[in-house]
Amino acid sequence: MKIIHSLFVVFLSAIFSSSCTEQKEMSSVNPVNWQKRSAELPTNDSLTKAKSYLGIYSEIYSTSEHNTHDLTVTVSLRNTSAEDFIYLTKAAYYSTSGELIRTYFDYPIFIKPLETVDIIIEESDNTGGTGANFIIDWLDDSELTDPIFEAIMISTRGQQGLSFTTQGKRIQ
Repeated sequence: MKIIHSLFVVFLSAIFSSSCTEQKEMSSVNPVNWQKRSAELPTNDSLTKAKSYLGIYSEIYSTSEHNTHDLTVTVSLRNTSAEDFIYLTKAAYYSTSGELIRTYFDYPIFIKPLETVDIIIEESDNTGGTGANFIIDWLDDSELTDPIFEAIMISTRGQQGLSFTTQGKRIQ
């Protein structure tokens, strides 16, 4: 009976360890994944260009100006409409000094009603620095609510956890 119990425990351990380390298929850096969301826009649509700014922190100061703490950043692109798709046309990531780090997409993509699409900046990627920025271009429909752009920054070290959020601001 002990052998059966031991085999069952090993089996359960294998199942739980594989599900805990499961990696998501989608990478926010991989352009192929953004191309899957590409959208054709009608030439006679009434959508107008809009732009939002989102401040993020890929690292923050810790104890002094000479010591920083790296953070994982989740940029959430949220469609607030329950019925209509929204269209984003560009997401560009800039460093503290205002230099372009990368453009995630620069063509129209769709976000389904009430869907959230994430861009992840890994904790080891601190190229953005303490004052990084996103500029997100999107197409506005005056009859729809605006999308929400926000960032969640998080890090854990031993017993210490750190997390906070920022909200995007429409600038055009």
